[in-house]
Amino acid sequence: MSTVSPPRVTSTLKPDLSNWDPEHDETWDSHLAWRTLWITTFSMTLGFAAWYLVSAIAPRLNDIGFDLSTGQLYWLVALPGLAGGLLRLVFMFLPPILGTRILVALSSALLLLPMIGWTLVARDVSTPYWVLLALSFAAGIGGGSFSGFMASTSYFFPKRLAGTALGLQAGLGNFGIGLIQLLTPWVVGFGLLGTAVLTPESDSNGELVWLHNGGLVLIPWVLLAVVLALVFLRKVPIKANFRQQMDIFTVKHTWIMTAIYLMSFGAFSGLAAQMGLIILNVYGDFPDAPNPLAFAFIGPVVGALVRAASGPLCDRFGGAIFTFIGGAGMAVGTLVTVFFLTPTSVDEFSGFLTGMIIIFFFSGLANAGTFKQMPMIFPKRQAGGAIGWTAAIAAFGPFIVGMALTAMSPTTFFIGCSVFCVLCTGLAWFYYARPGAPNPS
Repeated sequence: MSTVSPPRVTSTLKPDLSNWDPEHDETWDSHLAWRTLWITTFSMTLGFAAWYLVSAIAPRLNDIGFDLSTGQLYWLVALPGLAGGLLRLVFMFLPPILGTRILVALSSALLLLPMIGWTLVARDVSTPYWVLLALSFAAGIGGGSFSGFMASTSYFFPKRLAGTALGLQAGLGNFGIGLIQLLTPWVVGFGLLGTAVLTPESDSNGELVWLHNGGLVLIPWVLLAVVLALVFLRKVPIKANFRQQMDIFTVKHTWIMTAIYLMSFGAFSGLAAQMGLIILNVYGDFPDAPNPLAFAFIGPVVGALVRAASGPLCDRFGGAIFTFIGGAGMAVGTLVTVFFLTPTSVDEFSGFLTGMIIIFFFSGLANAGTFKQMPMIFPKRQAGGAIGWTAAIAAFGPFIVGMALTAMSPTTFFIGCSVFCVLCTGLAWFYYARPGAPNPS
């Protein structure tokens, strides 16, 4: 019995991509789309690593001779969040203006500023605090580029694959947080090949520490990302000036999705940045206190992997239900964590860690769901702008969480987070997830 093969689609895509339209196979190049995704994701992973570089280094600064207060350390770790949010407000407008090739290459090159800077200042304990703050702000470049990258990638894929593509890119990009927090405690223990001229620092116990390696170790990979972007990426013909892109702010769903993504990614990014300092300040006074750097990477890695794995499921079942389930789970996780923030024994740390992992796990579901929803709710150009805007506001998460923890107790903060999660989950249910919702997505 013979089978009839489906007819091959004849490509009518012009060499200059001037008739690019991913919704029709004949005007879409899947190879270019996936190549763009993987190169951009590689750069984004490095960007997130640079964004969270300070959170990986800060808990050890006083060990090597700096004399920074708890408030100063919180500010150092919070400032990349402020910078990331502000810079995302710029990057969100750049994809249709610069194009993917220039955007990714330039963004990757700018990552050298915080990486080289922290490599140098980690070796000089006389560095003024304002210089540390400036380099913390520069680390926000890695977070800021996310709004440009995600919006740009949305131009390359049809709506039916948006959840998979954006879920993979954001999830694997978010993995950069866990990467730097996992890598730094390891690479500070030895001199990197070819860098013997950079002598180690000494910690409070007199042991040698190569803390400058935290910034140094990823520099060759950043240079590779610049080359890959310049050689292999292209620009698709989606153009809009600044004024045209402002129309997203007249759409109600822009604001609803902003609140929901602030819940999911704002909490993910904020707690990922501050988890090490929370462990240090809540459990650090106990004998045999847990090492913050040994545990800080776990939650971000869990959230990133869940986000990446959930993309195809969102394409199949819709993003709204994942956003709803994720928000509900985050509300539960924050409440669980509350019970372990005033410990009487270090044995309670396992309960604290469990609550945090619950938050990160369900944030991954909600993050994947929201980025499937937006290409379904908005037209393609507006979807890119909405993705960029919501990502920009959510990027303030590390700054918001850091400032909140300097102004209130961890218990008060986590109770407030739980209330916010409940409110945003209610929005997701009413507008998008419930049967008969006005905008199922």
